[in-house]
Formats: sequence, C-alpha cells, structure tokens
Amino acid sequence: MKITRIFAHRVELPLVEGSYKWSGGKAVSVFDSTIVGVETDCGLIGYGEVCPLGPFYLPAYAEGVRAGLKELGPHLIGYDPRELSKLNHRMDAALKGHPYVKSGIDIACWDILGKATGLPVCTLMGGRFGESIRLYRAISQLPPAEMAANVASYRDQGYTRFQLKVGGDPDLDIERIRQARACLRPSDRLVADANTGWTQHEAVRVVRAVRDLDVYIEQPCLTYEECLAVRRQTDHPFVLDENVDGLDMLLRAKADLAMDVVNLKISKLGGLTKTKQVRDLCVSMGIAMTLEDSWGGDITTAAIAHLAHSTPEEFRFTSTDFNSYVTVSNATGAPKRDNGYMKASTEPGLGIAPRLDVIGSRVLEVVA
Repeated sequence: MKITRIFAHRVELPLVEGSYKWSGGKAVSVFDSTIVGVETDCGLIGYGEVCPLGPFYLPAYAEGVRAGLKELGPHLIGYDPRELSKLNHRMDAALKGHPYVKSGIDIACWDILGKATGLPVCTLMGGRFGESIRLYRAISQLPPAEMAANVASYRDQGYTRFQLKVGGDPDLDIERIRQARACLRPSDRLVADANTGWTQHEAVRVVRAVRDLDVYIEQPCLTYEECLAVRRQTDHPFVLDENVDGLDMLLRAKADLAMDVVNLKISKLGGLTKTKQVRDLCVSMGIAMTLEDSWGGDITTAAIAHLAHSTPEEFRFTSTDFNSYVTVSNATGAPKRDNGYMKASTEPGLGIAPRLDVIGSRVLEVVA
C-alpha cells in the first residue's frame, strides 16, 4: 500500500457559546480547522484534523497547517501509511519542527491502518480500557459569578471535571476559583488553568489565597522554571501543559517532581504516534494525564477518544469533547457526549466519515 495523494479542506467552526476567552485577553469566536486526507493506491482514504487555538497560544496557526502540508506532502508520496514509525521518521527528516503540521497526516494514517486491519484505532493503540471516558468542561473566562453559573449549568449536564480559565487579574481569579468551587460536590474536580497567564509572584499569591480549597493548579506561568518555583510553594495538585512538548521535557519534569498530572495535546506533540509514546511513558512512570488536543471538531474528538480509551483508567485524569463546543459537525460517526462521558467508536479506524457537504472543496492537493 502506498500514499498517492495528500489533500486538505478548510472548515470554520463557530462556538456554541459565541466566544472562548482565556488568559491575557485572548479570545476566539470561530476556529479555523484543517481536515487532512491521505489517499492510497488501494482506494483507502484516512482523515485527520488540525485546529490550532489561534496563533497566540502555541507556536501553531491555521494557515501554517496548510502551508506545511504543501511543503511536507511531496516527501511522503509513495510511502506505506501503515508503517507509522517509518512515516514519522520521514516527516521529521523532511520538515524540522512544526509538529502540528505533521499531526493531521499521522492521525489520517492511523485511520488508514484501522480500516486496513478492520480494527478501531484504540484497539491498535493498546486496547479499550473501561466502558467510557470521563470528560471535562472548559469554562471560558468571564466575571466570577458568570463562570460559577456556567460551572453549575455544565455540572447539571453530567460533567464532573471543570477547567476554569483564569490567568487574569489575581484578585478576580481568586474569586473565580472560590465561587466555582462552591458550586461543586466534594467528588467533583476543579482545575484552575492559567494558560501561562500569571507572573510568578501573582501565581504564588493566588495559590496561597486558595490553599483551603480542593483545586488543581494548571500551567500558572510562561516558563518551566517559573512553574516549578510555584509548584514548590504549594501543596495543591499541579498540572503542566504548554511546557511539556516532548519526551525530553516530560522526563525533566518527572525528575524535578514538577507535576502530578500532565496535559497531552495531540497536535502539540506531532500526532497520535508520538502522543502514544509520551502516554506510554507516563503510564510506566505513574503520571496521570489529560488527553486532548488544542481544539477541533468531530475528527479531532474521535482521535482524542481513541487515545483516551486505550489508556488505563487510573492514569486517565480527563479528556474533552470538542465537537460539543462548536455549531458545525464536520464528520459522522464521532463520539457524542452522554452525561459527561464519551466512547471511542468500535468501527474500523477512527470510525468517522467526513461530511462532504460541510467540508467543501479541497484547498490543497499533493499528488505523485
């Protein structure tokens, strides 16, 4: 089997809530998502999706996905998409860095591998653990009372994990955390996610002010060293996200006891193949994980579900269903939220089929 064509579609994904706001005044109302297709000489086509959280979050942007595919695609024609390690080795040799560009291709090739073997991706990634995957809900940054009301609303929909977007004014953030925690049951989990938004002294002040509350602290500062300094001044469970972008940083953070949970985003790491490597190492080291991506629609949600469902439950802190955040469905067969949980498909591959009437015409095509 050989790759004969790589192509892409551009899809806009408006948000159900109108906008999504997080630290530093950053906000998005419509996400620019790229659907990546990989076609083979035997007629099988696999699909992936890449949807950066705007150009001001991670070093990734939507047009960069498509420009990168145009650059990288010709180097992959003729390769067997089922040979995932070989394919990733080739991508890294042909294009240094830019893991988010490679992510959609890698996901699409896992989809092909599943279709070729008649197995769902989660089976190929290690097996299906448990009956379902617990989801979190991200709570967009708003005044404290409005955020608390949103937490209560989503709790009534079955969610038991909440990622509160803080990283703004420390006094407001302290009140955001307090009001949100007051809405929850003792068994619910609240994560105060600053998305790098606090300076070190602000972060220390916040964690001291909420030391009496049951709350996780996620990525308070921009640099790893700042986060580690905050970690050493709090006994709250600690999550790292933006700083962990590969095996080297994961190993460093483990050696420094820098976190209790790590957030693994598929496109940040370069696709399912490399995320699985990091995931498996986390399992061997006893580190719990949030398993997700930067953003996306149905195809991204399907990829997250297969990654999460193939992860032992005791290390699966939470995941998310991005397709419930947006108003446009770009594929059939994707997982749907059920009382705060979702399940990976049991169909071959990712178990999805793109909605051709939604994704529109191809915006780029690379052929032999």
